[in-house]
Amino acid sequence: MSERRISPKRKAKELAKYLRGERPDYAYLKSLFQHLRAELEVEIPKAAKKLPYVPTEEDLKRYYNVVWQAKNFQDMMIVKALLYTGVRVSELINIKLSDVDFHYCQIRINKGKGSKDRIVPFPQSFKEMLAMHADSMRKKQAVYLFESSWKKKYTDRGIRKILAKYSEEAGLAQNLSPHKLRHFLLTWLKKQGIDDALIQPYSGHESRKSLEVYSKLAITDAQQEYNEVINKFPI
Repeated sequence: MSERRISPKRKAKELAKYLRGERPDYAYLKSLFQHLRAELEVEIPKAAKKLPYVPTEEDLKRYYNVVWQAKNFQDMMIVKALLYTGVRVSELINIKLSDVDFHYCQIRINKGKGSKDRIVPFPQSFKEMLAMHADSMRKKQAVYLFESSWKKKYTDRGIRKILAKYSEEAGLAQNLSPHKLRHFLLTWLKKQGIDDALIQPYSGHESRKSLEVYSKLAITDAQQEYNEVINKFPI
């Protein structure tokens, strides 16, 4: 039978007698215990990664029903644009009217994450509503696809507040942030059987392992797959 360990508190008092003469500060103690851990071959346990929260289709339908009932057309367009394209909120607020191509049902994202440009698709079924919204914004002499009533583009915080309001009204357990809507789309596309390599060109994700494969894929290949499944989307 192994001997019982001395309590950490008591052992600390013993060590303190040896260390007090060194007049240790925090940096000294931190470095000391790093070396001590290495000498004793004690590894730092890695915290288990939590899986990101992904809303269910039922959550999403309940959420969008609240958005629909509010009858705020611009809010509806914001939510649908996030859902259908999977763009980041920082990218959404910088989309200009001139970035939307209604012929090909595509939106150009200029200098997205990592200062990279890319193309994202939107469904043919969303084309008419988005065109109506864009025409309305042009009549207001807007520059951006989404602008507030003060003729200023929305802020990151402004979009998050809009989404949080509807999440609260829908009584959801978690707020459907722009990132959660993005994650829902990308996860949903994956569940439809679309390969990661075809999702990547418009998701903006970059994998070192898959970079060479991704670079060979055209946006037209990705959009063809997207068009085939998006009509099954719950919203």
